[in-house]
Amino acid sequence: MNTEADTCRKYILPKLQTAGWDDAPCAIQEQRTFTDGRVLFVGGVARRGTRKRADYILRYRSDYPIAVIEAKAGYRSAQDGVQQAKNYAEVLGVRFAYASNGRDIIEIDLALGTEVSRSDFPTPRELWSRLETQLAISSADSAKLLSAGFPDPERPLRYYQEIAVNRAMEAILGEQRRALLNLCTGAGKTAVAFQLCWRLWSAGWNKRGDHRKPKILFLADRNILVDDPKDKTFAPFGDARWKLGANAISHGRDIYFSTYQAIARDENRPGLYKEFAQDFFDLIIIDECHRGSARSDSSWREILEWFEPAYQLGMTATPLREESRNTYAYFQKPLYTYSLAQGIDDGFLAPYRVHRIVTDLDAVGWRPGAGELDRYGREIPDEEYQTKDFERIVALRSRTEAIARHLTDFLKNTDRFAKTIVFCVDQDHASEMRQALINLNSDMVAKYPDYVTRVTSDEGDIGKGKLSTFQDVESETPVILTTSQLLTTGVDAPTCKNVALARVVGSMAEFKQIIGRGTRLREDYGKLWFNILDYTGTATEKFADPAFDGEPADEITTEIDAEGEVVSTDESEPESPVDSSEGGDGTTTLPPDEPEACPANFTSMAAKSKSSHISSMIWILTASG
Repeated sequence: MNTEADTCRKYILPKLQTAGWDDAPCAIQEQRTFTDGRVLFVGGVARRGTRKRADYILRYRSDYPIAVIEAKAGYRSAQDGVQQAKNYAEVLGVRFAYASNGRDIIEIDLALGTEVSRSDFPTPRELWSRLETQLAISSADSAKLLSAGFPDPERPLRYYQEIAVNRAMEAILGEQRRALLNLCTGAGKTAVAFQLCWRLWSAGWNKRGDHRKPKILFLADRNILVDDPKDKTFAPFGDARWKLGANAISHGRDIYFSTYQAIARDENRPGLYKEFAQDFFDLIIIDECHRGSARSDSSWREILEWFEPAYQLGMTATPLREESRNTYAYFQKPLYTYSLAQGIDDGFLAPYRVHRIVTDLDAVGWRPGAGELDRYGREIPDEEYQTKDFERIVALRSRTEAIARHLTDFLKNTDRFAKTIVFCVDQDHASEMRQALINLNSDMVAKYPDYVTRVTSDEGDIGKGKLSTFQDVESETPVILTTSQLLTTGVDAPTCKNVALARVVGSMAEFKQIIGRGTRLREDYGKLWFNILDYTGTATEKFADPAFDGEPADEITTEIDAEGEVVSTDESEPESPVDSSEGGDGTTTLPPDEPEACPANFTSMAAKSKSSHISSMIWILTASG
């Protein structure tokens, strides 16, 4: 009786070799694992869930998969493998899938919606001809589509990044002038942009079909989003790179980098972008394109309109919502979407625990006394102030100190070296938060002077240096960074275990960017999950996006009295997270969440989630924290 291994070894592999799949430049990938397995928590211990593994992936070229095969034991029907084959084909973004028990072969064509039986596997040329007809591109462009990416054995593209690159290549070679990729924060959009540029550049593609390298502009709205890719990810381009600026114009390079602000029109200059002919660039890649470039009234939009002849590819982490409608109208429907929920389910991104903390000031609001003066001697307007007003209209030092005290206690109860980013209202608020945290952690600051550090635009190169050290897994400190806007996006911080929100985040887009500071997994660093400490209610509101972020599957509500004694506990039964794990080596114990581990005068509520939340907690803080 033939087992599944027998089917693979005795029947499927020889037939694939006969068809020519083992002959370069084609390739057969056998028993190919393409996800890491979702991080699951059983009894407070983190384990890896089942990894998705295809029996065979057929590659027409090294960077272009074209089919997947699901094998079944000889005593089973080939039909038993059809659903799995279809599922894997959909996930891997390939058109063709096959199910076989060795004797029978069933071909599934996802584009035509057909399932047919056949006696052997098709040749590589047969499958490519069918796909080439669907893509409707010329033979010359087909060769460009199949060009190889930059080899990086240490960090090969994940399956979804490969799909994103190939979809973008197909769109550009198919003469789609505007396109959009929607990849959640932490999914590695920069690597996608680099491999796309490398393949187009290596293949000699350009919009006119001339025999020359393309001119490509990588555009973003912050220097950190430009400098980091230019100096690191895009380094293989060498001297072909150039960053545009007021005194840095060049027409002789191939890969250009710039912020909108550096080349846009303002009251003092007509716009540096006009130093280039409208047809100068062949491709413009707009990173974080949801932040204003697509609005018709935006001065940044002028740049895109000036370079209208160029192909324009937007990249965003924000799904279609009212606030991002302009982006989707301009760039059109996404070529490909990879959500946070999918990234967590695949085990590439970290699940999160949400802690909702409410100070008494946030709970009931604040009103100044008659004639009360601020720290500068100005009379405070007699109004009712709420969370959205704090640190913007009225600065309450007692609230900042309460948040700092709670955060300090939280770290003491869990891990005082768990790296944490605190998002404040503005740079002044970040400075006050830093001072409060230093005073409350003086024992640590005495040993580690940079235990708490402010990193905002005012710090310049010093702040960048502290950020780099924070990102280094070998460096213990700094542990706590206070910031306002600088670190909301473009910072790869796999060391970050806590994200604290001390300000209201108004937009879904910005919220997803902020949360992205914690979604990076780093297993060797013990980073398999992260905490969101929400002092403003932002997470409660902005996680109302189940299709993209996942949704809770379990809630625990605990009521305690003024002395901290438990009055009642209400727990709904969660779905069991136990999963048959392949290679679940390495476990991590979660910090305690029992009420007695928290300050006594808090009200606590916890919840767990199947795909994104581990648990949620609510605390009520007094002015003393």
